[in-house]
Formats: sequence, structure tokens, C-alpha cells
Amino acid sequence: MSKLNLYQNSYLNDLRQIQDEPADQAVRVLIENPQLIPLINSWKEIPNTLLDDFPIELKNFFGFYQESKLNIPAEILKQGQALFNQKGDLYLAMLGFYSLPYCYAFADGAQVLVRSKRILESIGERLGETGSFVLEIFRPGAFINSQEAYLVCAKVRLIHAFSRFFVEKYDKDWNPDFGKPINQEDMIGTNLAFSLIVLRGWRKLGFKISTEETTLIMQYWKWVGGLMGINTDFWPDNSKEAFELEKLVRKRHLKESEAGRKLIGALKNYYQSTIPDPILSSQTESILAFFLGKEASKALDLKSSISIQGDLLGQLFKLSGWRNSGSAKGYSGFARQMKTSQLEKFGKELRISLPEINRS
Repeated sequence: MSKLNLYQNSYLNDLRQIQDEPADQAVRVLIENPQLIPLINSWKEIPNTLLDDFPIELKNFFGFYQESKLNIPAEILKQGQALFNQKGDLYLAMLGFYSLPYCYAFADGAQVLVRSKRILESIGERLGETGSFVLEIFRPGAFINSQEAYLVCAKVRLIHAFSRFFVEKYDKDWNPDFGKPINQEDMIGTNLAFSLIVLRGWRKLGFKISTEETTLIMQYWKWVGGLMGINTDFWPDNSKEAFELEKLVRKRHLKESEAGRKLIGALKNYYQSTIPDPILSSQTESILAFFLGKEASKALDLKSSISIQGDLLGQLFKLSGWRNSGSAKGYSGFARQMKTSQLEKFGKELRISLPEINRS
């Protein structure tokens, strides 16, 4: 049954008032029991059995992931991981040059992002953590033979809940017109940015993407989205539904905002100072504007100084990826290069961790 009838303003308005109650309950318990946070951060995967004295809210939250293992879409996961193994370098490139800037152009959703000092002041680490998250969920065997990805999804979900908690408790300037912080519509929009928008970026670079590949990626992110607390009843099952949902979300929320301009400014400055390829670093703003298009570029006050040909930029991205990973293409090459880059820039390998609370 088609989901197109769900893609109406009235339904999405309702989604802006719904968050993720199981994760929010878990975070309220963690706020009261901060000694549990370092313990969770020390896990390599979610334990099969939690300690008897673990609060019921946390048992329920993590128990969801144990139950999810009973319904693994194994073939979809294997095919999605195989696709990432072929094109993971381009996937990661699109996250940085298209997916994240795309999110910044949506004014209401950007309000939470701009309130995080880490995004503005430590954007390199934030980007690195995003890359680590995507690498983990596309690791060969992830969710099937390797269990770490469940914990990564759970942690990201809890990090979102921590952000909601602190915004709602301490931010006196939050405007109810933004919707509730990190609501269901915003989470669905972010999931679209990490799936549909990546594929759209590939097409802008002149790479052919089949209908089957589009459907595969949408189904892969339906699984991941469910693990991230998204109501997948609204998640598109095919390219037509994805196109219509993204178009409606864009119509509803793409607009100018000071939050969006601050975010894109921090990202642009970071790229210009850190990307080793002189062509990419010198034309950062033009490349961002190329991917985002006129409307989103205007919302973010991006200006292009040159006319960019997508196929040539695609070849430049491929060449840059080859320079970084050499002949070691495939997942292991992408992962090794990211680890090396993080160690060089930050002195450590970046991992997803819950914020630890010092109550002394």
C-alpha cells in the first residue's frame, strides 16, 4: 500500500510534536544515575542480560535491540553493505558536502544543532563521529554477525534524547513554532539526508544509480531508522515515495535562518583549512552551492564563484579518494583511512559516546 497519502502537512505537523519517549525515559534515568553512563560507554556491544539493579527504563530501552535481532532483513543488509563496499568513499564524501549542509538549510531543525557548542567549536570531531557512525552501520556483517552496530544506534538515539532534555530544561529561547526538539519529522528528514540525498549527490556527479539501488538504500535506512527511534510507518519504501516526502519536507522547512548560516560557516571554514586537496579546499563554497542548488544555497548565503561540471567534480572526488586510500579500496580501505586521518587530526580514534555528567 502506497504511503503517499501520509505525506500531507497535517500528518507532518503531528510528527513535529512527537519525539522518542523510550529514549527520553532512559535519559531521564541516566541523568539521575550518571554512574551508569561510563559503564554503557565501556560496552563493546549491548549485553544479552543487564544487571538486576539496572532501572526498568534502561532494561526496556536496550531490550528493544535484543528483540530487533529476531527480525533482521538479512538480504537487504548484505546487499547494502556490498554497495557501500564499492562506493563507500563517495558515500562519505556526500555526507560532508551534501547531507549535512542540506540539514543546515532547514531552519527549524537547525535550531537544535546550532545550540550544540561542539558542532560550532569542534566541528571536525563532530564530522568524524558522523563518519564513524556510518562506517559502523555499513560494516560487513553489521547487525547480522557483528553486534556493535546495535550499540552505536542506541547511543546516537540516547545522544538525541540528551539534547532534547537539555534544550527543554535549560533553553529559555526555544520557540514552540520550531516544533519539539529533535522531533519525528526532523529525524525522518535527517534519515533522508543520509540516504536519498547521498544518491542524489551521486547523480549530480554523473554516476548512474538504478531504481533497485535507490530502493535498497531506502530499505537499509528504514532498518537503521527503526533502531534510531523513527516511526517507520512514515518512511518511504521506494524512490517515488522518497521523492514526494523529501519534496514536502523541503517545501515546509527550507528557509533562511541565522542558525543555518552559523552552521554552514563553521563547516566551510573547517573544510577550507583542513582538506588536503587544494582544488577542493579552495572551491569549498562553490562545491557546497553546486550540491545544494539555488534555493538552499540562498538560504545559507552560499555563493558560487565558478561554474562546476558534475562529471568532472565526480572524477576529482574519485581521484582524491584514490590518493587517500591508494589501491586499498573497499570497506577496509575506507575504515583504515578514516582511522589514520582521525589519529593525525585529533590524536585519537573517534567513537560514539554518551555525554558523561559531572555532578560534583
